[in-house]
Amino acid sequence: WFLLLMFQSVVAPNGLICHLFGPLEGRRHDAFMLRESGLLEELERKMNKANGDPYVIYGDPAYPVRRHILAPFRNAQLTPAEQNFNEAMSAARTSVEWGYGKIVKYFAFVDFSKNLKVLLQPVGKLYIVAALLANCHTCLYGLQTGQFLIWIPQSLKLI
Repeated sequence: WFLLLMFQSVVAPNGLICHLFGPLEGRRHDAFMLRESGLLEELERKMNKANGDPYVIYGDPAYPVRRHILAPFRNAQLTPAEQNFNEAMSAARTSVEWGYGKIVKYFAFVDFSKNLKVLLQPVGKLYIVAALLANCHTCLYGLQTGQFLIWIPQSLKLI
């Protein structure tokens, strides 16, 4: 018996995880997780330019297109511009996956299928702490995502 847990996250161009929601049971659809997370409302409140135009994030194909979320074009007959957009954004999305890989690479104990016992350990909290520590590591040492997108990582300020 295996219980799959899912998290939703937004990774900034500098490689930092700036939004993390979960865990939710893995049988839930990504659109359900998006609604439950309150991310759309948060984006509406905080992600607008001075003139009111939205800043946008790029979501995977499971997410709906909204004012603040773009997704790949999904027609059978894509124009060359739409194909180029999908290819460019796919490459950027792949760089985001490196952040998730970093969490498991440096904090292997959060690899659910190998190490964690869902009903016996605070699995969600352990993953969230690992993500926070991965952000700290990114601030100190950088990340492929930041290099890929030509962005300088933030400094880690110790209080």
